[in-house]
Amino acid sequence: MQEGTYEGGQSGTIEDAFRNNIAFGRGDRGAGGGYDIPSGGPPSPLYGAQSFTQKMLRFEEFGRTPMPDSYAPGAPLPTPANAISTPDAQQLDDFLAQPLYPEPTWASNTADQNPWKPLIETYLGQPLPQAPAEGRPPGEGWAHQRLDEFAPAGYFQSAQTGARRNLGLRDGMQLHGWSHSGSYSEFGPRGLYHNTTGLAGFDGTNAGIDIRFHPAMPLQDPLALWTFDGTLPPKLLMQCYGNPVLFRHYNALPVDISANLGFGAHTLTTHEHNGHNPGESDGYANAFFFPGQFYDYRWPMILAGHDTINTDASDPRAGYPDGNGGIVQIRGDYRETMSTHWFHDHMLDHTAQNVFKGNAAMMNYYSAIDRGNEALDDGINLRFPSGRSLDWGNRDYDVNLLLACKAWDENGQLWYNPFQNDGMIGDHLLTNWLYHPQFDVRARRYRFRMLNGSVARYFKFALVHQVQGSGGQMPGPSGSGVSYNRVPFHLIANDGNIMQHAIPMDGSSGLPAGELPIQAIAERFDIIVDFSKFAAGDKLYLVNMLEHRGGRRPEDPISLSAILSESYKGVPTDTDSDGKPDRYEGGDPVVGRFLEFRVHEMPAGEVDLSMNPEDHEPGGLVMLEQPTFTQEELSSARRREFEFGRSSGTDEAPWTVKNQDGAFTADPRRITSAPELGEVEIWTQRNNSGG
Repeated sequence: MQEGTYEGGQSGTIEDAFRNNIAFGRGDRGAGGGYDIPSGGPPSPLYGAQSFTQKMLRFEEFGRTPMPDSYAPGAPLPTPANAISTPDAQQLDDFLAQPLYPEPTWASNTADQNPWKPLIETYLGQPLPQAPAEGRPPGEGWAHQRLDEFAPAGYFQSAQTGARRNLGLRDGMQLHGWSHSGSYSEFGPRGLYHNTTGLAGFDGTNAGIDIRFHPAMPLQDPLALWTFDGTLPPKLLMQCYGNPVLFRHYNALPVDISANLGFGAHTLTTHEHNGHNPGESDGYANAFFFPGQFYDYRWPMILAGHDTINTDASDPRAGYPDGNGGIVQIRGDYRETMSTHWFHDHMLDHTAQNVFKGNAAMMNYYSAIDRGNEALDDGINLRFPSGRSLDWGNRDYDVNLLLACKAWDENGQLWYNPFQNDGMIGDHLLTNWLYHPQFDVRARRYRFRMLNGSVARYFKFALVHQVQGSGGQMPGPSGSGVSYNRVPFHLIANDGNIMQHAIPMDGSSGLPAGELPIQAIAERFDIIVDFSKFAAGDKLYLVNMLEHRGGRRPEDPISLSAILSESYKGVPTDTDSDGKPDRYEGGDPVVGRFLEFRVHEMPAGEVDLSMNPEDHEPGGLVMLEQPTFTQEELSSARRREFEFGRSSGTDEAPWTVKNQDGAFTADPRRITSAPELGEVEIWTQRNNSGG
């Protein structure tokens, strides 16, 4: 599947991939993941970094800009110095700060040319007759569907590029604005999050943040890690229903495909995960675009059922905030209201590598039901923990968490094993791209939007409170003088869907108190944690309980007692006496505590106005009614079965999907099923892959 992907550097052969990939440069080209070495490489060095010694980064908003009334050319996307580099940081920021140009078009823009065309021609050693600026495939088949009906109301633009320092490009685009003169905000000068890093000079700004996993660790090389804008904090799109948005995604990655430190493809296609979007803007696996190009994704932001349910927009539960405490009503099924999404690369055969490399952003959907204003009690807004300074989209107490296992090489650079087929398992769990950070919280309720951003690792999370002495339910390490108690909380949403009831994770729902179900790759869990039950200075921890011995599947969860006492602990070990750790002994190193919460008292006069999830537990109030089908619809539904496996494949095509017509490999040209709008279908999917 990856034949020829990495050829193009010094030798023009596959050897370029090995040359760039340090772990495999030592001759270990085919190692598969394993219990002792989860990544298939040596343990990632920590450079003396200690857990819970750096402040967790909050997400940085992309911002929203109204569509221009007119379009005037500015400077083009800056060209890098050569084929193995990325654009100058300041020049790229200046470019992204310009108004949108050229004007978005119904069909792909094939008139304007890629500004990197001369560099690409030099690299290829031949002229290009055509090099369109837009990477969307040409023609009517890839035109924006129903564009007049769902014309974008605003846009944002970003460039996928190599790791670099944040120069403050988006400081002025943050909805919270870093300060408020009227209502209290945690992002204002008095708040917990006015300082982004906990270091001097970061009050009310992200400017100056470098990309490193911990202050003790090396800076990330621009060829190792590729993010939106090339910067941290990780990015967040905040978008209301009923407001179509255009995302112009620029590809500012190296022209030389082998300039990647051994993994990741410089071609991109962006998928808004779970979005109700048209095919041309859905991140189709084969609709990828190249360095120097852009792709215009248009997301209509409509409710499912727009054409068939509530077509007169008479139901106020189907709507979005009007900015002044009211609701703008829209068509569609309010029961399908979404909440927490993300978008990421969807490149054919390279999704895992490109996501691992940094192509992942989160997206919060705002609606009449999920407004992001806990104080507005209109009988429709659920008043999830958020804040009250803004009419919608408060994030004071609404926190996005990107949780992903990663690995890095002996130089501290992000590393991926592209030569194993069981799934890449990193040996350290990062939160918002940071190694074991700490996060300050008030003694009140918080909402956490938790994304499993790993590419092969499953998680099972638990929440515990550390207490002094031995009086807790579970002992700490011998001689530590601490023990731990389980902390109950509530699950309110799963995979972007608000649940009918808030599910108490207190031992009454089939799981031990304080534990979540297993969280799959790309899955989102939204939870509410009440810190008001703890005193200022208390510490709580998120813990991963799920062991992996390889990338095919997880093992059984490890008990909290074994984890917290450290009788189970993965320790890097030097087995060949060369002075470098070769493997882990004692367990999976990603099992354990990874995020510390430090409790602070509430500001004087401030109160928690958010909903009490206990009122919405099963048998109580309903948060969001769930769509249902009649017995007649279910009886007459068309049924399809799909079987995922390895046994039907070959060495060239090991994974297949089998249906009534036979077994098939992934082929973007083939349509396996074509359901009709308004019909009911029941799909059964069977996993016979052994993983």
